Amino acid sequence: MIRKDMFLALIIIIAWGFNFIVMRWGLDELTPMMLGGLRFLVIGMLGCFFFSRPNTPLLWCIGYALLLNFGQFAFLFSAMSFGMPAGLASLVLQSQAIFTLLFAVLLLKEAVRPYQVLAIGIAIGGLAVIGLENDNATMTALGFGLTLAAGSSWALGNILTKKISSKGYDANLNLIVWSSWIPPIPFFLCAYFIDGSDVMWNNIVNLNIKTLSALAYLSLFATLAGYGLWSYLLSRYPAATVAPLTLGVPVVGLASAEIFLSEIVSLMQWVGIFIVLLGLILNTFGGRWLKRASQQTP
Repeated sequence: MIRKDMFLALIIIIAWGFNFIVMRWGLDELTPMMLGGLRFLVIGMLGCFFFSRPNTPLLWCIGYALLLNFGQFAFLFSAMSFGMPAGLASLVLQSQAIFTLLFAVLLLKEAVRPYQVLAIGIAIGGLAVIGLENDNATMTALGFGLTLAAGSSWALGNILTKKISSKGYDANLNLIVWSSWIPPIPFFLCAYFIDGSDVMWNNIVNLNIKTLSALAYLSLFATLAGYGLWSYLLSRYPAATVAPLTLGVPVVGLASAEIFLSEIVSLMQWVGIFIVLLGLILNTFGGRWLKRASQQTP
């Protein structure tokens, strides 16, 4: 990877890692459902002027939007409102890699290799350490569970994305932008029944610089710019080179949460974090290591 592209990759890692701190700031001003609805409304309204409509049929777009956009962020924003620290959320959400592998085996009948089974076991063990650690009163069981639900929704969205691509339809930034018109509907309906119309109206009329800045960051920088640069890197380099970059996201998320939100992670949770990262690294690089070892075997 040339120096310019390495710099772009670093921008993506920082943008997506710091994304969780901005989510926390946004949730200080808006309810989870209102933050989700307004975020995707901004993406759809602005992005449609710069990106062409995908050739993906409407039903596939709806499924994609409900899983990746609505499901993932409805669970994630709710988790952060119910006691999931932003830094830990950036790590636990990476459970999507585990769920994606499991769903690929169950739904797509893909073969799983022994090193992947080991990687899943290690990562699950690390998540269990984090989830069972009670010394850190800032994390609740509900918040942890909802973050896992967000990861599973993301994983199901990944499976659907593979199906969309296999049928020859667009599964790129065009789909991300145009499918963003769909999730505001369930987000605002949930806001109406959960928060009430008065709270919804207060959220809208009391929009301030902090809220608008958070929405701008989440929609324009983290989503449009972030995924745009990600697509650019994927178009120039093998997926095996680009995909491991996401391992840096929870590192930035945890460090940023400690600096900007004064979040404290207990010793046992750090142990769990290390174990989860070890499992994710094995899942990402295990195949490459085995291939290299087989080539070196006389």
